[in-house]
Amino acid sequence: AGGNLAAVVAQQAARDGGPRLDLQALVYPVTDHDTATASYTDPANALMLTRAAMEHFWSLYVPDEARRAEPAASPLRATDLARLDGLAPALVLLPEHDVLRDEGEAYAAALAAAGVPVDLQVAPGQMHGFFQFVNVLPGAADGMATVVAALDRAATRA
Repeated sequence: AGGNLAAVVAQQAARDGGPRLDLQALVYPVTDHDTATASYTDPANALMLTRAAMEHFWSLYVPDEARRAEPAASPLRATDLARLDGLAPALVLLPEHDVLRDEGEAYAAALAAAGVPVDLQVAPGQMHGFFQFVNVLPGAADGMATVVAALDRAATRA
């Protein structure tokens, strides 16, 4: 939920005139409610997070299915590029094996199309949740270093 909330807040801040954000650090963000993408249906991606689990989470997060398409729930649905123009630069960190990978890549592409500087990183061989398991899952330390370096660059620019 954190990546979803960060993306939504970044859109709202840009739309509402602040606060000014220096970076969106989006780690395997949920950006759309569509669970029929190729990454959702690939069994190799259902390691730590499954399509069924995400459908359950959506039923709790936004019970009214019609509202799930609103950008406040699915930030990828902000189809008007002007909604994305002016957002803070974004780091989008995705694991290779994740049901959320396609929507994360699509969101990074939408940001880039709107002129937002985007650094899309896909962690090879990793699965959803890898970022939080430093010293447990391989690649977690690299993922953390990627985010820390992006935050450092953003602080230097600010």
